Amino acid sequence: MKILEGKTALVTGAGHGLGKASALAYAKYGAYVFVNDIDMMTGEETVSEIKEAGGEAEFVLADVTSPQQIQAMIDVIVQKKRRLDIAFNNAGIAPLATPLADYSDQEWSRITRMDLDSVFYCARAEIKAMLVTGGGVIVNMASILGQVAFPGLAPYTAAKHGVVGLTRQIAVDYAALGIRAFSVGPAFMKTGLEAGLDETSRNSLAQLHPAGRMGEPEEVGEVVALLSSMGASFVNGGYIPIDGGFLSR
Repeated sequence: MKILEGKTALVTGAGHGLGKASALAYAKYGAYVFVNDIDMMTGEETVSEIKEAGGEAEFVLADVTSPQQIQAMIDVIVQKKRRLDIAFNNAGIAPLATPLADYSDQEWSRITRMDLDSVFYCARAEIKAMLVTGGGVIVNMASILGQVAFPGLAPYTAAKHGVVGLTRQIAVDYAALGIRAFSVGPAFMKTGLEAGLDETSRNSLAQLHPAGRMGEPEEVGEVVALLSSMGASFVNGGYIPIDGGFLSR
């Protein structure tokens, strides 16, 4: 069922992992997808996969830590499609575990700029575009660390908690103007990064979830696509865990 037919969607950081899976899901449900990544090669690979599956997509290059590049990207989307209906602000990075007192100013700023500031920059530009056409949906990538903390991940945890709060603020400020927002919080997912771990470590991560396994990227894609549809029109401001029961322990 093409529940997103006629919609224009943007997914940042869509060259791999959860962003790629989400771009594929948006296209599967009928949206025209603008695939963003800082890496043109991986972004174009996502576009190719969408087209091979019968969907519609094109690549847009932008560094989401640059407000100027973000605005230029949104301008291109609006110029080509006359509207932006859905935006999934997914791009982000994770640091190596480091005790809080050992983080440098530079590393703290690098992580928070990518994982929080970029979401603000994107949302600001997206909201302005959506207001022109009467509204839209903004999805922000949080994490289980938008609710809890892990040792050594202070800037990431702070940023993801900030994303959850920013999402709520978007809902409060813009619900009456037709814009809704929600954040999603994946737990440990099979994004490919786990391939470098030994079997014991992978099993240990899996057992952190009551489901007894790590999640699949497609399980994030399905959630964000379905909740971006009109069938979820009263979902606004919330944090949606995609965690196999992780936060329920």
